[in-house]
Amino acid sequence: MKKKYMSFGLIALLTLMLTACGTNNEASTTNVAGNTAEKKAGEAASKETRTIHYLGKEYTVPAKTERIVIAGSMESMEDSVVLDVQPTGGITVGGKFPPIFAKVTGSTVPIGEKMQPNIEAILKLKPDVILGSTKFPADAAEKFKKIAPTILVSHVSANWEDNLRLLAELTGKQEKAEQVLQKYKDDVALAKTKLGESIKDKKVVVIRLRSGNINIYPEKVFFNSSLYADLGFTAPKEVKAAKAQEMISLEKFSEMNPDYLFVQFSGDENKDHPKALEELQNNPIWQSINAVKNGKVFVNVVDPLAQGGTAWSKINFLQAAVEKLSKP
Repeated sequence: MKKKYMSFGLIALLTLMLTACGTNNEASTTNVAGNTAEKKAGEAASKETRTIHYLGKEYTVPAKTERIVIAGSMESMEDSVVLDVQPTGGITVGGKFPPIFAKVTGSTVPIGEKMQPNIEAILKLKPDVILGSTKFPADAAEKFKKIAPTILVSHVSANWEDNLRLLAELTGKQEKAEQVLQKYKDDVALAKTKLGESIKDKKVVVIRLRSGNINIYPEKVFFNSSLYADLGFTAPKEVKAAKAQEMISLEKFSEMNPDYLFVQFSGDENKDHPKALEELQNNPIWQSINAVKNGKVFVNVVDPLAQGGTAWSKINFLQAAVEKLSKP
């Protein structure tokens, strides 16, 4: 009798074990199936794309562009500050991020200087999109395209609004970009009212010292677009004649004889001539210029690395310039 009960007990135990094994197998199968489904869904999502329109061209980029690497475009670095975008990788100046970008580069990985990006460093970051520069040679752009969708951002001042909107579209900050652009237009209108007619006919010039030399720019380049297009000052004939950044001798510049003068001087751009500004200020020819004689020379009213034709540059230069120009 005991044997009979033992047999029944063994059968019951085996049944329970088989049932448990079956349940575990089913759970395991379900987990594997679930993980596979999730993986496929993730892969499908990562392959989704969208089309970006920028300066008459179409670019296909991932639906989510969360990992943005800025390689070469100082304009995009400045736009990042305006829109509060933290790039995954960014360009350095002299091996480090300048203070102008400190707000957004806390976790950004350096990927080299603006014209010397490190391809290996960019590869490691697995970017969704790369923002290069129209200053790049064609072969450099092709290298980037093999890593990720690449957009060459314009370095031309006239495209500053398009540049800001491009980064805004990539990062979902279109509304903020439009608010920034509208505020700038409102601030320009207020600035014109504040300045009034008193200095309308005065000669206002911006120069940049590079490699120890005086450089002027075309009417719509650097900060000139803010002075002449936005604030309505008349560009001197030398500025109107300039086709690109143009070096000009001190003697020739003194003939322009501006009433107000903005000087941008960066040590990084004058490493071989660190005392260029000081030497210029001590030169009798320089001291004969109206702006110098009347104390109307303003040095580095904005960060000397500012590109001039960007939202950040225009916003900050407008504020500083109006403050200086409105003083008696």
